[in-house]
Amino acid sequence: MSSILDSPIIVFLVSLIAQWLAAYVGDFSGRGRPIRTDEREDLDIVEGAILTLLALIIGFSFSMAVTRYDLRKNYEEAEANAIGTEYVRADLLPTADAESVRELLKLYLDQRVASYLSREEREIGQASAEGAKLEAALWSAILPTANVRPTPVTALVVAGMNDVLNSQSRTQAAWWNRIPVAAWSLMGLIAVSCNLLLGYGQRRKGALLLLFLPVIVSISFLLIADIDSPRGGIIRVLPHSLIALSHSIKAQ
Repeated sequence: MSSILDSPIIVFLVSLIAQWLAAYVGDFSGRGRPIRTDEREDLDIVEGAILTLLALIIGFSFSMAVTRYDLRKNYEEAEANAIGTEYVRADLLPTADAESVRELLKLYLDQRVASYLSREEREIGQASAEGAKLEAALWSAILPTANVRPTPVTALVVAGMNDVLNSQSRTQAAWWNRIPVAAWSLMGLIAVSCNLLLGYGQRRKGALLLLFLPVIVSISFLLIADIDSPRGGIIRVLPHSLIALSHSIKAQ
């Protein structure tokens, strides 16, 4: 299910086909059966209620997706700030240790940029493995000085390195924080029910209505899936702050 949600085009196609089939089934099941006036009134009330519910759920889901997208952008900026701050604080270490930490931070920064830009599973796995090694190396690089010289100045460097590592963890947690599958299932169920009911009750007003609602709802699902997927689709969080920091460091 998660792999499907990472492909907005597949979400669009699946939802479009499922809703159109539901509308067609509703239209087919209602053929030859006249709807009385009192039944029509009740049907219109139910249609209005379920369409309103669908609109509300789509609106809430879109808001959830945008909130998560903004959170991923904020954490990317925070990650760049943490790395940049620790790069400056490395000057507080002895010369040899400072140079080692700065070189490792440069490699770590490049790895984080590559991690944001990776889309294939193989590239993502390689970036994660390399990132774990660099994180261990960064922490090991400041341990000797922290043990030998436990001063407030050294504590600043240790705290800065801790922020670097924690910022990556927060970023990863934000990327894992997606719209729940249960919410997607509920949206899909309500959308199919809407089209089934619409096909049953509105069949005499033309076949265009059987396709109109599925297209509109499927486009909404496409946009929500695109925003919610960190690596799939077109709308993605690009590491602008990390790239700018990398250029700034290299320019020095």
